[in-house]
Amino acid sequence: MDFVSIRVITGDITRLVTFYERATGVRATWSTEDFAELRVGSATLAIGSTRTVPMFAPGAAHPADNRSVILEFHVADVDGVYRDLLDSGLVQDVVQQPTTMPWGNRSLLLRDPDGHLVNFFTPLTKNALARLAP
Repeated sequence: MDFVSIRVITGDITRLVTFYERATGVRATWSTEDFAELRVGSATLAIGSTRTVPMFAPGAAHPADNRSVILEFHVADVDGVYRDLLDSGLVQDVVQQPTTMPWGNRSLLLRDPDGHLVNFFTPLTKNALARLAP
């Protein structure tokens, strides 16, 4: 089994795709006006509009309704990502500015335009880097 993607349902797909394109530096691939994917390293972030939900099961997903999942991105320079996102005006809610965590990562925690928690992190210690090894 392979874990291949996370799909986020949104009421404003253009806004959310724009945010993640800027945050990751990756251009989204649009399949339709209601579905886009950003392939980032070994995973894919899929973003679908609310119009895609009835294709699976009407009412099964609600946009901007998550308070339990954190999307995480390993980045080369978390402080650079922080500055770039602040300059872009796309971030309204910084939960935690870049902070060095006890486990060796420098982490930035913010909410995307739909309110989902997003963690951008840069491993600083040998042990933190080792946790990323396959």
